[in-house]
Amino acid sequence: MHVKTVLGNKGFDAFSVSPDDTVLTVLRMFSKKKIGFAVVGDRDGTVLGTVSERDICQAMSSAEGASRQTAIKEVMAKNIETCALDDNLVKVMAAMTEKKTRHMLVYNEGALRGVISIGDVVKHRLDEVMREEKDLMKYIDGTGYNYAS
Repeated sequence: MHVKTVLGNKGFDAFSVSPDDTVLTVLRMFSKKKIGFAVVGDRDGTVLGTVSERDICQAMSSAEGASRQTAIKEVMAKNIETCALDDNLVKVMAAMTEKKTRHMLVYNEGALRGVISIGDVVKHRLDEVMREEKDLMKYIDGTGYNYAS
C-alpha cells in the first residue's frame, strides 16, 4: 500500500496557520476542528514549519514559558518530515518511528498534497487486517467464492 491510498480514503486536506497566529488562536482552531497538527505557512503558501499540540505543550512548559499570546513561529517545528504520494506505507511507518514524529507532509511534484499521521496509517492497517480476517472466514466457511468453468 502507498501513501496516496491512505490520503484517498481520508482526504487531501491539510490545515494551515500563519506564523503570526498566537498559541491561543491555534489551540482554539485545534479544538474546533478536532485536530492536533497544522502546517505553518506564509501568505504565498510557502511552508515554513509545522505545529502540533505537543510542540505547544513543550514550549509552554519550558523554562522560557511560551504564553497564550506567543506567536506560533516561536514554537513551531522547523525541521519538516516529508514523504511522497507513491511512498510505501512500510517506509513511512519506519521513518515516523525512526524520527519520532506523528505527522508527515505529503508532497508530489514539489507541491504539498496533504498530511499523513500515524493514526491514519494505523487505521488503514487495521482496516486491511479486518478485511483479511473476513476473507479468511469466508474461505474457511466455504463461502464468498465460486467455481466457474
